[in-house]
Amino acid sequence: QVQLVESGGGMVQAGGSLKLSCAASTRTFSTLALAWFRQAPGKEREFVAGISWSAGKTYYSVYVKGRFAIYRDNPKNTVYLQMNSLKPDDTAIYYCAANSAGTVAPGARDYGMDYWGTGTLVTVYS
Repeated sequence: QVQLVESGGGMVQAGGSLKLSCAASTRTFSTLALAWFRQAPGKEREFVAGISWSAGKTYYSVYVKGRFAIYRDNPKNTVYLQMNSLKPDDTAIYYCAANSAGTVAPGARDYGMDYWGTGTLVTVYS
């Protein structure tokens, strides 16, 4: 129903910036809540950032707040994660996710996400 494809991952030096993109193949993109998760080696998948369908609410992990920004471009069916001041601890596979209900639910499993991309690798070196 909803396919998500991440892109933009790669290797970047600590302190640098990288922008991830997630393209969605759906006719109802504007009604989706969207989020980014990441999974580092030996760690559980963790929430990074989310944005509601109306773009009126954004959510950030304490680990990235002030450094990362999530935003969406509805005409392009794309959500972005702008990552600044990257640290080696940010190294992970980053996944795009979507919630057809249009809400980001911090108290729910996987913040209520219904659809998932297959990930893009971000490696930050010092």
